[in-house]
Amino acid sequence: MTMDSGSARPARWAAAMWPAELAWRVRDQLLRALWSLRQVRSERLGTDALGTDALGTDAPPPGERRFTDVLPADTAARVPATARRAILDSADRLMRGEWEVLGVVRTDLVQPDWFRDPVTGRRAAQDRYAFRIDRGSEEQVGNVGQVWELSRLQHLTLLASAWFLTHDDKYASRVADQLRSWWRANPFLSGVHWTSGTELGIRLISLAWIRRLLNDWPCVADLFEHDALALRQIRWHQQYLAAFPSRGSSADCQVIAEAAGLLVASCAFPWFRESERWRRKSSLLLERKLVRNTFPSGIGRELASDYHCFTAELGFVAAAEAEASGHPLSPATWTRLSAMADSAAALADQQLRPPRQGDSSEGRALLLDAPAANRRPSLLATADALVNRLDWWPRPPAGAGSVMLGALVGTKRQVEGRPGRRPSRFADAGVTLLRTSGENEIWCRCNGGPSGYQRMAGHAHADALSVEVRYAGVDILADPGTYCQHGEPEWDSYFRSTIAHNTAELGGQSQPSDYGPRTRTNHAPGREVEMVDDGDIAVWTGEYDGYASVDSPARHRRSVLLDRASRSVDIIDVIEGSRDVRLVFHLGPEVQAELDGPYVILTWPAVSAPGVARLELPSALWWTLHRGETDPILGWYSPGVGRPVPAVTLLGSGHCVPGAPLATRLEFLEGASSPEAAVFRQVVSLCASDEPLIKAREIRVERR
Repeated sequence: MTMDSGSARPARWAAAMWPAELAWRVRDQLLRALWSLRQVRSERLGTDALGTDALGTDAPPPGERRFTDVLPADTAARVPATARRAILDSADRLMRGEWEVLGVVRTDLVQPDWFRDPVTGRRAAQDRYAFRIDRGSEEQVGNVGQVWELSRLQHLTLLASAWFLTHDDKYASRVADQLRSWWRANPFLSGVHWTSGTELGIRLISLAWIRRLLNDWPCVADLFEHDALALRQIRWHQQYLAAFPSRGSSADCQVIAEAAGLLVASCAFPWFRESERWRRKSSLLLERKLVRNTFPSGIGRELASDYHCFTAELGFVAAAEAEASGHPLSPATWTRLSAMADSAAALADQQLRPPRQGDSSEGRALLLDAPAANRRPSLLATADALVNRLDWWPRPPAGAGSVMLGALVGTKRQVEGRPGRRPSRFADAGVTLLRTSGENEIWCRCNGGPSGYQRMAGHAHADALSVEVRYAGVDILADPGTYCQHGEPEWDSYFRSTIAHNTAELGGQSQPSDYGPRTRTNHAPGREVEMVDDGDIAVWTGEYDGYASVDSPARHRRSVLLDRASRSVDIIDVIEGSRDVRLVFHLGPEVQAELDGPYVILTWPAVSAPGVARLELPSALWWTLHRGETDPILGWYSPGVGRPVPAVTLLGSGHCVPGAPLATRLEFLEGASSPEAAVFRQVVSLCASDEPLIKAREIRVERR
């Protein structure tokens, strides 16, 4: 996060900052003003006006600039055939110019425009001083996420992977052409691609791996260590990251990406007089921030599942690079990375899907395999290659990335003290799983912890006491996810709001105060009260008292009970205080719903594990069904950034009676065509009172 000039947001951010952070930001702005003298414009590239050699006066001569940390000769042969085919298929589409960027399919990547946003059609200024660009302004840069994403150069690491597997020079030549194009178009501090340290860090990781994968290509040295502009770019990136690290409220996954990029580059390209200093500085920063930004259980303090994966990937990639260069990270850092992998394995459902808590940006540390919507298997495979999977882990399929990272390191790290059985509760993060075993797993995540990291909780949502429920990996009670992080503030605000999560909204307001996109303050945490798991019954209870400071204070208490024998989930909400309440349940996009008063039949026929469930809602509330509405926004699910799809939302409205429970029951029936499901359909069609529920249970007992 930066205080972009000309933006309306700095005042809102400033209100949420500690005085020390404000002082640092003032200092940072002064330094940025001074660095305007160091800006390089496109017309100066290749001229003597650049002054001293970018390598510095004490740099080694060209003959001694070598790239030494290469992959073993047999690495390509170890890549599984399935991964190889997927890489080459994606690479061939890229060669035709086709690539999906955050939900937008582009066809212009034979010769990409590095500054054009395909969503708005706007083109960011190319030669403007970076620190005078308001990167949050669509008028100036368009949708900055779209513009930045392509310049992470991860589509080029994929093409480099294709060359590594085939030695077909068409892939390497395309990589070289586009790298030179990017370097020429983006001289130091000119344009929007110099406005975010995260982008620079990821770009350095991409450059290191492009050089590694193309190591046997005859022209690779001319592309990197023998090319003055390439050397300048690699050094410029590192100078920037060393001078402008994220701090304070920005020191979340951003600082991890910056430190990881600087560490990878200083290990892979140790050609500059500052390289050793940069390596030591970035290594210490990465180790400190990995520990600070994650709970001891391994879950990220941002409480955003996608960023948990992103941060763990960054850590593993940087640790592997440091290990290969002979400068290993500390045992404590490997212990924390292992905890991040173990918690990721424990939280995955039977389809290896993670929770959908908090923001998502679909950020990757490194792309060596064909892009996949679910990156959790890739993370687990990478962890397996570097620190070994535990016996209770799911078994992730190996890919090119895990094979290559494992080959780079050579020997797996042995980390002691890891959990001997799969944990279901992460008390420090307030995350608890209630789940069944065996086929057609019922998976239920309960949220009873902090509301994001630091005062602004930038990637957290207003989702205290929310639940997610899945059946065989299918979203039943769903977290709608993230639609966007840049542009369209109305949609962004909705997807982050309380009403967009499976919890209770009191008095018509979201739980935390909203200071605008990516910025929240006064985010009172939820807390877990009790967790009991005894045989067939597992019960979780949590409380949220963030409404205690309003004019009419109230407290929300929720209990969730999983009955493994009856295949049911009960949710009991108690509101202490007299307030208008809206209780919300969002269904996954595959789920169809038939609403009859407080009774709903749920079906999901068009999936690999079809099913039927009966949802009994609190009769004290007035229930309505919504799908794909825009005024106001309601009834949406986003499987990925920029890809909203209509989905059913069940909304119950009313005035709560203090202390009176609002009881919801979700009961699963095994198989959409089973006799039991047919009986339930008949009974529910008669629902006019509570009596049919009793009859339905009696009928089920008789059929057994």
